[in-house]
Amino acid sequence: MKYQIKASSISNQDAVVHIKQSKIDFGTTAAASETLPNPAELFLGSFAACMLKNVERFSEMLKFTYTKATLEVSATRLENPPRMDNIIYTLSIYSEDQKVNADLLKKNLEKFGTIYNTVKLSCAISGTVNVIQGV
Repeated sequence: MKYQIKASSISNQDAVVHIKQSKIDFGTTAAASETLPNPAELFLGSFAACMLKNVERFSEMLKFTYTKATLEVSATRLENPPRMDNIIYTLSIYSEDQKVNADLLKKNLEKFGTIYNTVKLSCAISGTVNVIQGV
């Protein structure tokens, strides 16, 4: 499987990533630092997207239902050389289904996630998966 995206920017303006029929604006200027995602945040967004896509995938494989999933991701940026380190995530699965096995789901997310496995080669990752019932 191969992937392809396009991105562009104009001098002294912000940039955009074009993926299929989607357009994602991101900040490359100081003026946008509080309003648009920066490249590091897009990176973490890709990590989160991979995990949430796999929640959907594994809900079918592990035969459980859920109403929603939320994910919080944080990371530390190291200075020399500049890189991301110590990614920490908290995944919450909202479900009335008693068959949700949080430990097995976490194991599968960490074993089969494309972005997860790419990132873990260069960065420490830790996280928790919580099942929230009765909501």
